Amino acid sequence: MSAVTEDGVQRASAAEVGDRGREGEGEERDEDFEEDEEDGFEFGDAEEAMQCVEMAGTDAGALRAQANDYEALAARKRKALAEEQPQREGSKKPRQDELSEAEAATMFDQLMEGFGLRRKRRSKDGKKRGRKKGTKNKGSPEVIKKLGDATLLFAEERFNEAIPILHEIVRIAPNLPDSYYLLGSIYSETGELDKAINFLMLAAYVSPKDASLWKKLIPLAKKKEDASLARHCILKAMRADPEDVDLKYLCGDMYRNLRDYQKAAEIYEQIVRIYPANIAVRKVAAQMYRECGQIDKAINLLEDYVNTQTTNIDWSVLDLLISLYLRNNALDEALKKIEKARLQLRPQQKLPIQLQAKEVICHAYLGDVKHAEIFLRDVHLEPSKDNIDVIKELASNLETMGLHEYAVKFYLMIGNVANRNDGSLRVDHKEMGSSYVKVAECYMVLGDKRNAISYFYKAIQSMKDNIHIRLTLSSLLIDEGKTDEAVTLLSPPQNPELQSANAPDQQKPWWCDGKVKMQLAKTYYDKGNLEDFVDTIFHPILETLNVEYANRKVKSMKKLPNTVLHERVKVLGEPRPDSVFQGLRPIASPGELQKANRAKKLIEKRAASNEELKADDSRRTKQVPPIPGLLTNMEHHQLVLNLCRTLALLQRYWDALQIINRTLKLGNDVLTHDSKEELRSLGAQIAYRAPDPSHGFKYVRYVVQQHPYSLSAWNSYYKVISRIEDRFPQHFKYLLRTREEKPDCIPPIIISGHRFAAISQHQSAARDYLEAYKLDPENPLINLCVGTALISLTLGFRLQNKNQCIVQAFAFLYRYLRLCGDSQEALYNIARAYHHIGLNTLAAVYYEKALAVEEEDHPIPKLPYEAGSRAQDDMRTGYCDVRREAAFNLHLIYKKSGATDLARRILKTYCTV
Repeated sequence: MSAVTEDGVQRASAAEVGDRGREGEGEERDEDFEEDEEDGFEFGDAEEAMQCVEMAGTDAGALRAQANDYEALAARKRKALAEEQPQREGSKKPRQDELSEAEAATMFDQLMEGFGLRRKRRSKDGKKRGRKKGTKNKGSPEVIKKLGDATLLFAEERFNEAIPILHEIVRIAPNLPDSYYLLGSIYSETGELDKAINFLMLAAYVSPKDASLWKKLIPLAKKKEDASLARHCILKAMRADPEDVDLKYLCGDMYRNLRDYQKAAEIYEQIVRIYPANIAVRKVAAQMYRECGQIDKAINLLEDYVNTQTTNIDWSVLDLLISLYLRNNALDEALKKIEKARLQLRPQQKLPIQLQAKEVICHAYLGDVKHAEIFLRDVHLEPSKDNIDVIKELASNLETMGLHEYAVKFYLMIGNVANRNDGSLRVDHKEMGSSYVKVAECYMVLGDKRNAISYFYKAIQSMKDNIHIRLTLSSLLIDEGKTDEAVTLLSPPQNPELQSANAPDQQKPWWCDGKVKMQLAKTYYDKGNLEDFVDTIFHPILETLNVEYANRKVKSMKKLPNTVLHERVKVLGEPRPDSVFQGLRPIASPGELQKANRAKKLIEKRAASNEELKADDSRRTKQVPPIPGLLTNMEHHQLVLNLCRTLALLQRYWDALQIINRTLKLGNDVLTHDSKEELRSLGAQIAYRAPDPSHGFKYVRYVVQQHPYSLSAWNSYYKVISRIEDRFPQHFKYLLRTREEKPDCIPPIIISGHRFAAISQHQSAARDYLEAYKLDPENPLINLCVGTALISLTLGFRLQNKNQCIVQAFAFLYRYLRLCGDSQEALYNIARAYHHIGLNTLAAVYYEKALAVEEEDHPIPKLPYEAGSRAQDDMRTGYCDVRREAAFNLHLIYKKSGATDLARRILKTYCTV
């Protein structure tokens, strides 16, 4: 029975609901080892029996339709009985056209179950169960003769002639199981498995105490791979014949394969009570108790047997018992049993290798390791799979105890045993590789990295696709200063096609794993290979961020999709359209059955209300990113920061902004404040340097929002905005909002004036500058801006009082000159203003004053993200000196007035190198 004996991932339910007529799949009654509530079924008359025979041979559609008709009739009868009940209670005598309770129950039983069977229920008044004597239909001579004829025809394989005779027998004697049994046997011989099961089930239900009928059904259920039906028949057969040990074997194996170890152990223990000398079943029962955590029961089962043995010790039983002692931490008892077994040995006989290893483990737990040394020195093992498993268990226990030196010796012993193989023993390469890994890990704990590296290399030869080994080995190589070897180990192979061909299906190659790429990228970064670092990790990180972003957009549906509900309903089992018998309890845990029943009701409710029935249920599901936990793991944050810095350094600004945008959007809750500030600072720097600064506008805006009264922050903001050629609505809206929220903040007012001046709206520019002047009249820059705006305004055509405006402009400019302390720059600006309006004589005077002043160089102003730049970049020769510009403008005035020699001398003095 492949569906019963091979389906080991499911669990047998604690309730067996196999009897027809029990409604409500969610019942949790444990009746695996209880008797039925009814003795069986019997037909009321021949018409009912013939109707059942027709249903057993009909198709699924007709069967379901007929069952639905019976259910509808039963529902109407229940309603009618409920409506007439009050009238019956008020009258002393029932009317002739009314039904008594017994008649109603009889009609209800006739309508139940879909094919006319009536159950014989337990009596409620405690009467003796079973039929009355003399009521069983033993069959008339006519029936016996027809049955004999049908049997002969069956033996001669004349099935077509036997079937009508058996139908006639059913009509005459509907409660005779032999006719149904012969019909089932006929259909079994002809290969009609479903019909054979139907008729044999009829025979078994008509005569439920006949265990042979249930046994006949078990192989058919196995052949059909119907696990629920097979379990149902096995349990029915066990109830019919509780002393049948073969049935107990079948039941125990069934629960064992279904991983219901508790019930399997109980069944096997029943067999042990019947046959105490059956060692194999005793061992299996102990193993089942061990699997379900009942170590004491397992020990008692084996102790009862071991204590009675004086000769011919079964070493496997003793080995299992000692393993249980070790698991229960009963070391003294285990050593006593081993010593007692040693005393019973014959001369020249030694303890089996399994018990010697268990003895070493017990002494090692007690702090005595000399037995391990004796074992290593004196024991010589033959190459066999059992011996290798024993040494592996011994080495694993020593490693768990912290005795890594001895664990290394025993792990190496596995390789020595395998190397002595003469070819009869096939050792798996992965098994050898795992032992090498254990040796390397022990050497790592002992601090011997050199030997650890050598054994990791041996392991990687057998397990090329093992990512954990590659990562651990690469870390060891980096610690030892062998960075090139680590890079070679983590880099894709020369011929990736050959390696990927050997990789398992549905599994990506090891070099595509996110952990490998991160380790390789970190190695490149530490080594200084920035381009290789970016090429290795950029695409995995970007893909991971995109996948995480898409996963967050997937809505978490409160309503389960129909696909999930249908998947849960599958636990209840597939319907048996060709079977008369429905409602067998599916094989599942009570929790799974509860979920399945809720899902079934929900599907029916949705179908009734037509809700989401026709909707496309193919919703997007969350994908697995290449680097899981990229943002949740704090160790990975530094890798993302290093990638962004490197991309900015390599002038891959758009790639850097992609990473920064996704990281800040997804990691707002997990990133530290310093990390977020650094990413935003990088974004602002990229916005200033990138060809299209509009993508990084939000980062410089963030800097200004954090420091609204910082001139350097507004300076960086304005540098980014001034590089955007087209009108930028976000900038204008932000300026207006800032001016409304912070009316005392001067930088946005000045920037607004600059914006109007750039588009030649000098009147609006002057208005903004004057508003800033009211807030800070002693600011030289504001006075300069007001003066220049008024001068530009006078050059227009609409101004009426130009002279007055010029006078006002120069008033602000001279105030600016006073605030600057007659600096070279202020003198130059005054001269430039006179030159601009055509007063060349005054302009020449101030140009000459500017030429007479020497200005020292001052540090170049820095943007906020440039605070850590080098000192040599802070100074630039001639950065603050404007004498060259003043000389050039002065030579233009001289040249225009005809003083060419004077103009030539000015150029030669100040403008030549």
